[in-house]
Amino acid sequence: MAGLFSRRTQVKMELFELLPPARFPQVESETVLPGRPGRPTPMPSGLHLQLVDALAAQGINQLWTHQAECWAVAQQGHHFMVTTGTASGKSICFNLPVLDQMLRDPHARALYLYPTKALAQDQLRRLRLLAGRKIEIATYDGDTPTASRHLARERARVLLTNPDMLHVSLLPRHEHWDDFFFNLRYVVIDEAHTYRGVFGSNVANVLRRLRRVASFYGADPRFILASATIRNAREHAEHLTGLEVAHVSGDGAPLGRRKILFWQPPLVEDQANIRRSSNTEAAELLAELVRSGVRSICFTKSRRAAEVIYQQTIDLLKDTDPGLAERVTPYRAGYTPEQRRRIETMLFGGQLLAVVSTSALELGIDIGALDAAITVGYPGTMASLWQQWGRAGRGKGESLAVFVAGNDALEQFFVKHPAELLRREVEAATIDFANPFIHGNHLAAAAYEAPLNLGDHRFFGPGLTLALRRSVDDGLLRAKGDAWFCRSADFPAAKIGLRSTVGEQYTIVEEETGDIVGTEGAETAFSTLHPGAVYLHMGDNYLVTSLDLDAHTALVRPFWDNYHTLPRRETDTRIMSESLHGSQGPVSLHLGQISVSTRVVAFQKKRLGSEEVLGTEELDLPRQEFVTESMWFTLPLELFPQQEDLVRLPGAIHAVEHALIALLPLFAMCDRWDIGGLSTPVHTQTELPSIFVYDGHAGGVGISRQGFERFAEWIRDARNLIRDCTCESGCPSCVQSPKCGNWNEPLDKEAALRLLGVMQNDDAILGP
Repeated sequence: MAGLFSRRTQVKMELFELLPPARFPQVESETVLPGRPGRPTPMPSGLHLQLVDALAAQGINQLWTHQAECWAVAQQGHHFMVTTGTASGKSICFNLPVLDQMLRDPHARALYLYPTKALAQDQLRRLRLLAGRKIEIATYDGDTPTASRHLARERARVLLTNPDMLHVSLLPRHEHWDDFFFNLRYVVIDEAHTYRGVFGSNVANVLRRLRRVASFYGADPRFILASATIRNAREHAEHLTGLEVAHVSGDGAPLGRRKILFWQPPLVEDQANIRRSSNTEAAELLAELVRSGVRSICFTKSRRAAEVIYQQTIDLLKDTDPGLAERVTPYRAGYTPEQRRRIETMLFGGQLLAVVSTSALELGIDIGALDAAITVGYPGTMASLWQQWGRAGRGKGESLAVFVAGNDALEQFFVKHPAELLRREVEAATIDFANPFIHGNHLAAAAYEAPLNLGDHRFFGPGLTLALRRSVDDGLLRAKGDAWFCRSADFPAAKIGLRSTVGEQYTIVEEETGDIVGTEGAETAFSTLHPGAVYLHMGDNYLVTSLDLDAHTALVRPFWDNYHTLPRRETDTRIMSESLHGSQGPVSLHLGQISVSTRVVAFQKKRLGSEEVLGTEELDLPRQEFVTESMWFTLPLELFPQQEDLVRLPGAIHAVEHALIALLPLFAMCDRWDIGGLSTPVHTQTELPSIFVYDGHAGGVGISRQGFERFAEWIRDARNLIRDCTCESGCPSCVQSPKCGNWNEPLDKEAALRLLGVMQNDDAILGP
């Protein structure tokens, strides 16, 4: 043990000296973020003595200032949201007021909501350490055995579950939970930033239904939310819950110094600007850290990537350090609960040196003190990136963070503009609980739980009357006097997928086993599940063998070939209404509702890792149409004085559209796949060159609105992205898109760059 301790101390001293640019030319840039001391404060005098003793047993004899502030806000009876850094002790912020209430009131109940089952299990352990045996605590999720579910319903005073179980189990059958709801005093929503977009909009409706059901039993619970830092924390909490929420943000916990490296894989094809696999780079990097005794975590975006990096890492270690290979493990969704718990325990205990994980370990599961965190590719949001890096150096310890870029445009933007990442404010979380394609279905679910009336405005807002009328017209509700009833005798909640705006879901079934692989929303099913499509689900590839439009079922089989598929879509937009307008230089900006009409007409097979087209097949699928929110802008014809400019116009605006879509996730917490776009030299309604960027889900959830509101920054970043890319005519790192419905034709990088200069008022006209 003495030898291990000495080695550990040595590693900590040398951590910032590892991976020097002189030896590793992939290090594009590096920076060191300073640490800070903690700001402690005495334990609150009113805290129950049992909790004081339980904290002392864990070596906690004082609180950080933000924890004490949360306690004070809770004692004043306020709903609140706390947003502080990773490992800042957010769980104490909500556990203390909740458990204090439980100890003083033997009948009080609390409901904790978590986005993942692993996080709920981790919190279960922490809660039991604080509560001892006096308070019954239980989880209630898909892993809970039937007998344990009954015990949880009958005995649990603190129930840990997730929004899906609340949605389909607790609320529709609330009469079985009457004692629990009657005594419900607190609702805790952890990792609240994960509830955004379509998922967040659905969860916001579930939480309003929860408040309504609790009110049937005379309960008015306090809501406590905890989150990674987001730009609109209070607004997001209030949009989620429909309540006035206080915000606690001053992080009083200590923070160690952090060195950040931006890792650029070397080019393997100069002309096409294609770089070495980021997975291979990450494996070599992780093996180097493991050999140096650095406890590390490597985050990937898919299960398959996690397995590939893990396998390559242990292959490298077996050649030089066979014993170290046994101290590395993968961690991803799909493992059994027992497998996940064992890995978490071995990480916490130090038996493992490194883990390769999907985002499953990004959230606040306690896996002990790590030294280094590697992020392979942009995880989708700034909040997630800082969460991942925060998994290392928890508390005062120094840490190493590495961002490994791929060919993706946004990743290349960051690696070439590291200051844009490090100084950038985190994104805003966008939701819209009143999205008509979401809200109406939840009103039907609420009416199933109990008939609706106009008094339910306090839960569903001032737009309830109009929403009720619309739901009656849509056949979801029937009115009788001053009450509204669910029209269907079926179980409405079961038909609502929390991750889609429409009730219709396509079920993906493995044809040989009959196992359900997953579901896909109707808006995207034709593009991703057409016959012959290679479908990626949680990192595993499947080939779609058939798509049943009537049964809403896609049959798939495992796929191992070396190609992927790209659908070709014909898309039209029709402006239905305009809510906002403005200008940026010569550009006219607009925000409003549009109708999007799309038809998937063919697909290409392209060899992985190259642009080689292996074949094209036509498709015969019906046209789809949905209404959503969009921002669009028009360009005056005076910008194109030469005939050559007009010839190059389609490629210029198409390339600008792609760059904007690639970068919109910098401003709204979303993924490129949540966004749609269309560029056209002459739109039938505007009669001008126009570019549309719209929410990719029916009704919209506020994503394109962020682009409208921050348009100047958006086009500045797009110009920098294209200008700083070293390719000649456009590549996946700047203007090519992996989701383009026109197969990235036409694209004109040079003309796009000049057009963006005109839009920024740096040039008067497009021509030379």
